[in-house]
Amino acid sequence: MSFPFARGMQAAVLVVALAAAGCASAPPTSALTSGSQATLEGVIASIDTKPWTYDGNAIVLVDTATHGQVPVQLPARWNLCKAAPVDLAAMRVGQRVRAVGSVTEDRDVVVCERAEHRLQPLD
Repeated sequence: MSFPFARGMQAAVLVVALAAAGCASAPPTSALTSGSQATLEGVIASIDTKPWTYDGNAIVLVDTATHGQVPVQLPARWNLCKAAPVDLAAMRVGQRVRAVGSVTEDRDVVVCERAEHRLQPLD
């Protein structure tokens, strides 16, 4: 003997399970468009300040849920930027941060061009 409620419940459970499996395995799909402004939140995966020794940009790799790992560039010459300098010494790997900046052709985010650009801790 079959109960319509039980059959409907089984279907609902199957739909929820498939949706959860799809979300768990889906790669980040949100694109960062070159020339646009982006706001990202994530966890610092690495910090590389070596490029500052030759006037390059330091790279803070931020692991985000929506974009995967995104390099956030911090210029060596803050005096040429409209953004306030970032206190990188106060940041550490594993720390949650928010980055606001301009997206480059390489999908990097550069913190410099506008006064509202920043890389700030969230915890």
